[in-house]
Amino acid sequence: MKIGLFIPCFIDAFFPEVGIATLQLLERFDLDVVYPPDQTCCGQPLANSGFETDASGAEALFVRNFGGFDYIVGPSGSCVHHIRHHLTAVEQTEVVSDIRARTYELVEFLHDILKVDAFPWARFPHKVGLHNSCGTLRGLGHARASELREPPFSKPESLLCKVEGLELVAASRPDECCGFGGLFSVVNESVSAKMGSDKVRDFAQAKADYIVSADSSCLMHQRGCAERDNVAIKFIHIAQILNGAAA
Repeated sequence: MKIGLFIPCFIDAFFPEVGIATLQLLERFDLDVVYPPDQTCCGQPLANSGFETDASGAEALFVRNFGGFDYIVGPSGSCVHHIRHHLTAVEQTEVVSDIRARTYELVEFLHDILKVDAFPWARFPHKVGLHNSCGTLRGLGHARASELREPPFSKPESLLCKVEGLELVAASRPDECCGFGGLFSVVNESVSAKMGSDKVRDFAQAKADYIVSADSSCLMHQRGCAERDNVAIKFIHIAQILNGAAA
């Protein structure tokens, strides 16, 4: 199985350890993982800002980079959501449609495609609070949104429960947005900061040692809120835990 490794630009710039953990984790399953070196932004910020047509260059480059793979896998729910549901600034050819359908966020790829049932190399003896970003929860279906009357499920929880020593703790408002929301945190700074502080304190009250998520952007926002509010809590991407990160 040939995998195109999609590392979003902000992870490449600010959290390269998440990209490295994703690569190493996928290679543990004997996959042929290729990182196209010319990849840049997928175009999500422009599209989210209402400048969808201006994202055509970035989207066209994504298509050129990731054609021909069995799957495209990335450690960012929001970016994968853009590719799958909003890669519309380029002509919708058969190649583009195929790329959109074959692009998966890391958690759903491990859970739905590989159907991983064990991470024998991973041990994380800590209390962990899971943050599902709005995009992964409602856009990619990582878990059941609390407002829906459906049987509960959670793909990231299912994977984390396979890690030795890890104890999941629940926030009182598990689906509440942390306030990042891309440009929302820029144009609505004070509201965004209050939402982030509330989210961090909710996890702290649940006695979480770490907040874990499939979105580094949400973790980045919450980390800033925690540091400003002097809340003693740590942050880690789910790829790092599943790859066997040491505490």
